[in-house]
Amino acid sequence: MDQPIGGMRRSRVSNLVRRGLPGPVANVGKSAARLVGTATSSRRPLPDFLVIGTKKGGTTSVANWLVQHPQVVPMFPRFQRHKSPHYFDINYHRGESWYRSHFPTEAARERRARQVGPVRVGEASPYYMFHPAAADRIAETVPEVRLVAVLREPVSRAHSNYYDRVVAGTEPLPTFEAALAAEESRLTGVTDEWLAKPGHYSFSHDHHTYLARGRYAEQLRRFFDLLGREALLVLPLEALKREPDKTFRQIEEHLGLDHHDVVLEERNVRQGNPTIDPATRERLSAYYEPYNQELADLLGEDYGW
Repeated sequence: MDQPIGGMRRSRVSNLVRRGLPGPVANVGKSAARLVGTATSSRRPLPDFLVIGTKKGGTTSVANWLVQHPQVVPMFPRFQRHKSPHYFDINYHRGESWYRSHFPTEAARERRARQVGPVRVGEASPYYMFHPAAADRIAETVPEVRLVAVLREPVSRAHSNYYDRVVAGTEPLPTFEAALAAEESRLTGVTDEWLAKPGHYSFSHDHHTYLARGRYAEQLRRFFDLLGREALLVLPLEALKREPDKTFRQIEEHLGLDHHDVVLEERNVRQGNPTIDPATRERLSAYYEPYNQELADLLGEDYGW
């Protein structure tokens, strides 16, 4: 089992580093921003919305669509282009002041509101939907928050997730099938109760849960029970691909945003993954059949998976 490591996971290369700034310079900028943000946290309202998942299901695309909207104020500082501080999944031990430090001040929100009307602020982490403690933490911290979850056909999601981890360098096993076979043993001792303790983090729970993440009903039910069904907009990835304009209007309406045209391009889409073995797809389709039916019963809608 992974050990408590203060909520930290593998190092993430910031957008500043990608642009060519030396690492120490980028790190100083990040540290200074957090100091400023934390010192003024009492003037920084908590987010209005969260995009909570699923991994390899379109979360990054939705987050990028929303950040283009004139009524969505970017996270602080704007130049770092944060998608999420991973507070409700990994960094909960850092406390609410640290979390607030990532959002614009009330004054900044008011300045934007004078220009465009009512504004919203949010963030997006696909780990929120899957992490067993996130729903409770969200309900306690931001009980009026609006949530968006985009789901993907679970066999394709798992397959894409595996190759995404291979490319990222966090998956050493040589085949998708080997990773599926190892999933249960990799999670030995990683219980919901253990993960719920602030500062506890499991690398494998975050990176190697290819099968478990596709059992959507059990994840969504936690949010429905704690925050109410009306708080959560659930969408299939197929809708984003087939009718992006209609789907984005649904998201705008759910978040209380006026309609604005934005560039509805998919983001974080990896091309060229090997085709899944037909036998593996057949086996996983059978595995997910009861879970997909459970999801259809929960939502009152069958996505045809």
